[in-house]
Amino acid sequence: MTAPPHASRRDARAPRWTTTAATTAGKGAGAPSNDGGLPSCALVREVSAALMRAYGKPAPQRRSDPLDGLIGTILSQNTTSANSRAAFGELKRRFPTWEACRDARARDVIDAIRGAGLGAIRGPRIQEILGRIEEEQGRLSLDGLHDWPVRRGMAYLQSLPGVGPKTAACVLMFCCRKQVFPVDTHVARIARRLGWADEDASPEAIQALLEPRVPARLRYALHVNLIAHGRMCCHARRPGCGGCPIRAYCPMGVRGHDPNSMRLNWVMSPYS
Repeated sequence: MTAPPHASRRDARAPRWTTTAATTAGKGAGAPSNDGGLPSCALVREVSAALMRAYGKPAPQRRSDPLDGLIGTILSQNTTSANSRAAFGELKRRFPTWEACRDARARDVIDAIRGAGLGAIRGPRIQEILGRIEEEQGRLSLDGLHDWPVRRGMAYLQSLPGVGPKTAACVLMFCCRKQVFPVDTHVARIARRLGWADEDASPEAIQALLEPRVPARLRYALHVNLIAHGRMCCHARRPGCGGCPIRAYCPMGVRGHDPNSMRLNWVMSPYS
């Protein structure tokens, strides 16, 4: 994986967003237009290619256990990767089967996942999800997701307690090799800064808007590289615009990290 390149010929290109001549509600003249706000497929391909040059081609998607993936993704919410991996490992160590976890005392499950935080909420929720899956699927397994169409898989996963569109899409992408487009806080933040979504759009809304615009064959790589970009360059509070590989496509990057010059009334999202 290479570090994001600094100033390149691409930085000198004309910015790749549309502008409005007239002032619109909440935005000054010249602000990125959300005439739907949505990028063209061609623009998405250009941004994806630039990120690929900067961060490399992600490892291929692999088929794995969707139930493990679901519980792991639930534990990953609002915590670090290290904490969630440790909590998942401890959960599996104490309860070698999901049946054992489902039938355990709630306080033992809470204690096992304490390192991920919110154990008092996540523990009972995990046990409820396990009970629901066995009741509805006839066994404690989500292997059927491998063969289900994406729409059916997304609908079923979101019917489970506390599972939203990002978690559902992550399970389908990372465990079932489905071509979906999860939007987490990093992806949402970058999409807003690129002008691809309104500043107050939630990750869920951004996911619904962007997935149809991202060519299916690019969804996995773009998702992974946007997360890498959010972690390594486009930080929530101090974005590294000077070394950004997609700066030419970003109004914040081209004009500098100056909300006043951008005239966007840009504010930090509560999801960042």
